[in-house]
Amino acid sequence: LSDTGTKPPESGVFGFMINISALLASVTMYIRYLLIEKQNESSQFVRSSCNMFTLCVGLMGCTGMGIVATFQELAVPSVHDIGALVAFGSGVVYITLQSVISYKSCPRWNTYFVCHIRMAISVISLIAFIPMIVFASKISMTKIDWTPGEKDYTYHFMSAICEWTVAFGFIFFFLTFIRDFQRFSLRISTEIHEE
Repeated sequence: LSDTGTKPPESGVFGFMINISALLASVTMYIRYLLIEKQNESSQFVRSSCNMFTLCVGLMGCTGMGIVATFQELAVPSVHDIGALVAFGSGVVYITLQSVISYKSCPRWNTYFVCHIRMAISVISLIAFIPMIVFASKISMTKIDWTPGEKDYTYHFMSAICEWTVAFGFIFFFLTFIRDFQRFSLRISTEIHEE
């Protein structure tokens, strides 16, 4: 993913879009947190502390995305890689915890079909995350333009496939929230107290 936004002007667009994505993901996670809290008032299917922990893990992943966006792959590779590890690692934990919470809320708040889809996406993302880390750790140089047959090309290629798989896993997982969010409306109330 990072190779697509390493050189100017793409790096500016890449950084901007990743930061916007991180912001939107944070808002989505917070709304999901509020939704579960509201559902939990009547059902008590998950501890509030578990819901809060899941939110914190998700927000940590969004922070990792911000680090990835700010520190480009070729400029500061070690910081970029730490940000990517935090983003992808926390993201996989977040969607897995959300899958478990979804199962706990069945059948009142979710269908088993949606829960199975969420868990399948979580498992695929986890399965892709592990070799992504393994292959990335075997790459001995940081560069952009790779050609087949080069040293570490296979590791780079396999790591990239796994990285894109995990990234699309996150996107598809968030899409499963659409039906949940359609059932609820958010009301922001402001109260003015006169003395």
